[in-house]
Amino acid sequence: MTKGVGGLSAPAVLSTLKSRRAAVQPITAEEFRARIEAVRAQMAARKVDALLLPASSNLLYFTGLDWHPSERLTAALILKDGDPIYVCPAFEEPKLRGHLTIGDRILTWQEDESAYALVADLVRGQSGGGATVAVDALGYAGVFFDLAASLPQATLVDARPLTEACRRVKSAHEIALLSHAKAITLEVHRLAAGILRPGITPDEVVAFIGQAHRALGADGGNTFCAVQFGEATAYPHGAPGEWFLKEGDPVLIDTGCAIEGYKSDITRCYAFGHASIEYRRVWEDERDAQMAAFNAAQIGVPCEAVDIAARSFLESRGYGPGYQVPGCPHRTGHGVGLDLHEPAYIVGGNKQPLEAGLCFSVEPMLCLYGKFGVRFEDHVYMTEDGPRWFTTPPTDVDNPFGLHH
Repeated sequence: MTKGVGGLSAPAVLSTLKSRRAAVQPITAEEFRARIEAVRAQMAARKVDALLLPASSNLLYFTGLDWHPSERLTAALILKDGDPIYVCPAFEEPKLRGHLTIGDRILTWQEDESAYALVADLVRGQSGGGATVAVDALGYAGVFFDLAASLPQATLVDARPLTEACRRVKSAHEIALLSHAKAITLEVHRLAAGILRPGITPDEVVAFIGQAHRALGADGGNTFCAVQFGEATAYPHGAPGEWFLKEGDPVLIDTGCAIEGYKSDITRCYAFGHASIEYRRVWEDERDAQMAAFNAAQIGVPCEAVDIAARSFLESRGYGPGYQVPGCPHRTGHGVGLDLHEPAYIVGGNKQPLEAGLCFSVEPMLCLYGKFGVRFEDHVYMTEDGPRWFTTPPTDVDNPFGLHH
């Protein structure tokens, strides 16, 4: 592929970027309240009296509160009616109050007191000591055990059936935020391809990508970034050691950002300079496997059908079988939203039917251990008429970003 964009250096490229942040519309308080009512309907159907949400993406999803997980419990308690009630350390109350979107009731505990006693009293006050309490599985495991000690007569259950039922299908607003994040990351990919040069290191590219994401308005730069050259591309999560880009090297860049917490996650692969005959063939097999998976993603079919379609195509080309290499050693995709990886998972054995509003990656990576690997990762959202790409997959190994004609 062409090396560089007009010979511009990384600082020169960054100096031309303008933030796209003004186009973003955050999730509103009304939307958060609608989410809480939706989870209350799930609670009622499962005879759950209370839902405890410590710091996690579930806390963010239902209340708008983005809080760092800690051994000191900061959480929202959702009861049968009313706004969430928050529990936090006393010294955190001023900070917490400034971050609230819905509700304003905060109960505090001192360092020598039990946060779980506060939660237990709230639950007992509405539903009695024998209540059923759903505990967010994304929080620390200690939350479950400490609450059990404070509510010995209660029944504690896994909150995932409640939270996943609400989060699995994305709203039009969520899809718009995801689309915005992915458009930024795809542009960053194009820019990163243009600053590559012989001798550049993965760390230098990672730093540039973070600066470019931030310049274009992403939340804090990269949410993650993996840059691999040469043989390191053969392994899904890279290989240890120092790597310096050379003429003819395969390049794999997997990166993403967040917009209002909603994640992008895009992978691109290409050769730096001339693509070998073998690399070209594998690259095209990866492209076609991705399209086989996309075409299989239809309303009502199980998630595993998408994985099977990609894997069956690859086996017809001599890879595998199954998860063996040379071939695809991991699942074909994962859901995406406020978490980088979330249900629904596109993997064998997952019988969950595809439905409108599901958002997931399509990335059946080809690994040739000891040589190189190729992975395209683009995401789709399901509509009643079938899948739609958030970003257009590459089709030409010699021109994956349209940098030359």
